[in-house]
Amino acid sequence: QVQLVESGGGLVQAGGSLRLSCAASGRTVSSYVTGWFRQAPGKEREFVASISRSGGNTYYADSVKGRFTISRELAKNTVYLQMNSLKPEDTAVYYCAADFRPFNMVQAMGATWGDYWGQGTQVTVSS
Repeated sequence: QVQLVESGGGLVQAGGSLRLSCAASGRTVSSYVTGWFRQAPGKEREFVASISRSGGNTYYADSVKGRFTISRELAKNTVYLQMNSLKPEDTAVYYCAADFRPFNMVQAMGATWGDYWGQGTQVTVSS
């Protein structure tokens, strides 16, 4: 079992930054792939970024590439999503998820992977 708790969301102006945290318990973050996803009102869930078990591989959606960075801190068993140059279209509830399948496998699954999920944190970007 993995328990995930997101935090760090809030209201920010366009062009601003936020850092989301995904604090894990139950298993160490190095034992599974961690992903960030988002869902805006009336839209389907969208993949944002992921990081491999080793932390050596990351993968981003084209819409956030160059603006968002996923990272982790083993000592805190936490995965982060640094979001810079935020746009109004980044407004959504952001979720982190853990998956025990291989990194390369889940990348081919779009937004349909994730064995365990957090409760989500709201990010609102004003124009």
